[in-house]
This record gives sequence, C-alpha cells and structure tokens, in this order.
Amino acid sequence: NSVVAQNGPQPWQMNFRPAATPVMEDIVSFHNLLLIIEVLIVLFVLGLMVYIVIKFNAKANPVPTKTTHNSFLEVMWTVIPIVILVVIAVPSMKLLYFMDKAPEDKVEMTLKVIGHQWYWSYEYPDAGNLAFDSNLIPDEEIDVSKGQIRLLEVDNRVAIPVDTTIRVIMTSDDVLHNWAIPAFGIKMDTVPGRINEAWIRVPAEKAGVYRGQCSELCGVNHGYMPIVIDAMPKQEFAKWLVRAKKEFASNTGQVDLAQTKITIDTMVD
Repeated sequence: NSVVAQNGPQPWQMNFRPAATPVMEDIVSFHNLLLIIEVLIVLFVLGLMVYIVIKFNAKANPVPTKTTHNSFLEVMWTVIPIVILVVIAVPSMKLLYFMDKAPEDKVEMTLKVIGHQWYWSYEYPDAGNLAFDSNLIPDEEIDVSKGQIRLLEVDNRVAIPVDTTIRVIMTSDDVLHNWAIPAFGIKMDTVPGRINEAWIRVPAEKAGVYRGQCSELCGVNHGYMPIVIDAMPKQEFAKWLVRAKKEFASNTGQVDLAQTKITIDTMVD
C-alpha cells in the first residue's frame, strides 16, 4: 500500500520519512522551527556583510571610523541571542520530556527489544512471553513482488496494533546496538545490562510497514540488522498473536527458562 511505499527509501530523498507517531510529528515540527530560525539568522548575517562591504569599503569610505563601541548595539547582540535560545530551549525541553516515556496510565502493552550480533529478538510480555528472533533475509531470497527491499527485510516482522500506546524496552545481549525507526522518531541505544525505554502509538490511518536499521557500529555485520514493523488494525493483530504463539511456542518456553535462571541466580547471589 501507499504507507509501505512511503516508508521505504526513496530516490533522491531529502526530507524526513512521513511521521507515523506523535513523537515524530513533534520532531518534524521542531525541526521546521529550527530551520526557519537558522535561515533568518543566515540571511541577516549575509545581508549585514553585504551592507558592510558596500558601505564601508575603502573607495566609498576613504576615512575609516574610529568608533570603539556602541552601547545599544552591544545590548542588542547580547539580548537577541538570549531570546533566540529561549525560543529554541522551551519547545526542545517539552519535546525531550514528551518522547522520553509514555504516561504510565496510558500504556496498553509492552514490547521488549534485545540486540544481538547480528540480529534482533523480540518479546511480548503481555502475550504469554511470546518471543522470536528477527534475521535479515539474504539478497537471493528477496521477493520484490511482496514489497521486500534488499538489506531492509527480515524473516519475522514485528507486529503491533494501531491506536495502542506501546512501551518499548530495549537491552542488548552482547555489545552496544541501536534500535532506530525513522518514521517513529526512535533512535535508542540497546546497552548490555541496562534497560532503555521509548514508546510508540501509530494512528489507525497510518497502519502499514515501517523500516529501520541498527544505528550503532556493533561489528562486522552491523549493516545487516534491519528492523521491520508491521502496524496493523487491532483485529488483525489479535489474529497474528494466535498464529505467532503457535509458530514460536518453543521460543516462549526458552524465555520462561531464561527468566527462571535469572531469578535463581539472583536468589543465590
């Protein structure tokens, strides 16, 4: 569909991918605000330089001024930058707090992301610890007719329901990785021994497939860790859960065993 097409790489793409979450929408808005401010500053400085070159060159102004200071100008070039920084800082801090964590009372499900060399694992704690690995599909197995993209397709896609506030917790099994989905406004390190958190909420009208990649150099196959998210209606997600629980039943058992081992080790320590 159109969403799938939009969220793959586009020839000569210059701008952000279409925003699929409230966080990314705010990031784009903040970017646009900064762009306007930067353009105005550049034009002002350029105009000032052109004026100085024309007005005060040796031919037009053979006797140079000996002015050493101007109180009004000195106040202005101190106050104006402060005002500009405040205009930037306020929405910046609001955005940082907004994208940090979803409000606890609004979280409807949790997705756990685990980075490995060189693939991703996913767990659904709210769905009986459903778990599976997600690996790159080799070039020779890519099926373009199914909308698959070289280096950006996996054997097991992550499924999430639309119109659902999802807490995403991330960690790593070995080295630093980075779970990055441009359309979601997420680019978060997965750190061994630590949990990082982000959140997702995809509106129903933006259901579709979204792609990302590992964005932290993690070894020789760093470039072969794609991320593919399928945001689908809640009814389809419920059906997917039923199928996935059957398909990945053995993985769920392994997750339970791993969690039991962690509990026992903690008690022994």
